[in-house]
Amino acid sequence: MSNSFPEAGDAKMQPGEVTKPRTTRRKKPTVSLGAKKTSSMGKKEIIGLVLGIALFLMPFFVDIPNLDTPGERMLAIFLLAIVFWITEPVPLTATAVLVILLEVLLISSGAIFDPTGGDPALAEHVIPYSQYFAALANPVIILFLGGFMIAHGAEKYGLDKNIAAVMLRPFSESARMTTLGLMVITAVLSMFMSNTATTATMFAVVTPILRSLPGGKARAGVALSIPVAANIGGIGTPVGTPPNAIALGALAERGITISFVEWMVMAVPYMLIILAFSWVFISLVFLPREARIKVEMDSNWDRSRQAKIFYAITVITILLWMSEPLHGISSNIIGFFPVASLLCLKVMGGADIKALDWPVLWLVSGGIALGTGVGATGLDAWLVGSVPWDSLSGVAILGILALIGFGMANVISHSAAANLLVPLAVSLAVSLSGVDTATVAAVVAIACSLGMSLPISTPPNAIAYSTGEIKVSHMALVGVVVGTLATTLLIFALPPLWQLLGIIG
Repeated sequence: MSNSFPEAGDAKMQPGEVTKPRTTRRKKPTVSLGAKKTSSMGKKEIIGLVLGIALFLMPFFVDIPNLDTPGERMLAIFLLAIVFWITEPVPLTATAVLVILLEVLLISSGAIFDPTGGDPALAEHVIPYSQYFAALANPVIILFLGGFMIAHGAEKYGLDKNIAAVMLRPFSESARMTTLGLMVITAVLSMFMSNTATTATMFAVVTPILRSLPGGKARAGVALSIPVAANIGGIGTPVGTPPNAIALGALAERGITISFVEWMVMAVPYMLIILAFSWVFISLVFLPREARIKVEMDSNWDRSRQAKIFYAITVITILLWMSEPLHGISSNIIGFFPVASLLCLKVMGGADIKALDWPVLWLVSGGIALGTGVGATGLDAWLVGSVPWDSLSGVAILGILALIGFGMANVISHSAAANLLVPLAVSLAVSLSGVDTATVAAVVAIACSLGMSLPISTPPNAIAYSTGEIKVSHMALVGVVVGTLATTLLIFALPPLWQLLGIIG
């Protein structure tokens, strides 16, 4: 996995100083979705390739009891996706688009081999191929596209660093208080920017601060605080991280809508509690009470015409998202406003469009298409019937799904984990009485954002680990303790709170 982030500054940069924002695009962090450094595959990838193909072919040669032909073909695609997303013999994005292609070729109205076998009773399991291609332009994808445009513009015009400079001023020179400030800033930025881009931006600020600390646990604590806050902050809004978008997309396929504000009401209080606990834990374990950090940061706002237009459009977009219950315009529609406005006003151009994180959008599309296929072919009903879910309580079902999501997200991409689990979880919830579908989708998506115990768990972790300030044991300790507490609260505390607030049924 390739990781890079902007340097702290030029050789003349003083500790804590923020360079003047430039209107030219800064180098973005490049954390590839499953791309390898070399073209050769390792043992894990080779095993994954062979196993994935074998499992894909199995349903074509082995009759699956109580599963019709469309469901068997969808099971083949689903098994291939599971193995490929876990072992990564091809990039994650490649697997996502392969899922869409295979669905079109094998289980749609345009299939090369009729999935019904001439049986009219199976026609209801075969939907037009356009519905699978539509995943690439799902309204949730448009919402995320708008978020990416704002995030890229924030980098381009220096808004991210200037916000960091302004927000860090109230915090004292105490290492613990400065770390709290850094975590709050990181979490706020991650609510509207990619977690990876936020982490890279914050390390450009933090690197000179780290140099002012003695080597050892203090440096590790400050460095760890950034990826932890980025992962937690992304939970707060629909555009904060791909698992949120995958959950909203899966719910939309079932006719269930959660507004931008409703998601924030569900997630932000929880996010703040986990963020506070993370800071306390990192402070007690890594940061001596007497440790001091000297921070000298000055905001230097870009006052060009283009930058001012960008600031205005960003504020308008966020206000529209936050006021969705008042005006009734879907947050997905609002997400396209900054895309059209920034391009038409020449604030951003073709080069900026190319610089957006398209692999993430395509990866989310693959997850949405996977959910569409699972539901359309009847595979969801078969999977639900294969496990005695009816004998379990609602809390037990939530607990199992959340723990699986948390566990998987520690060893594979958060997006890949959500792509695999959310469609199944939503299908399961729809088929069971006494289980709220929106609750299940939100819990699984959030659980998939809590996996942060290893450098491979998430790009922010990889960026932090590449600084050389953090040991794997440090990251594992914080990831396991914070993740376990957060998952426990997620299972037992959040659903009753959401019910009390009237957000869910």
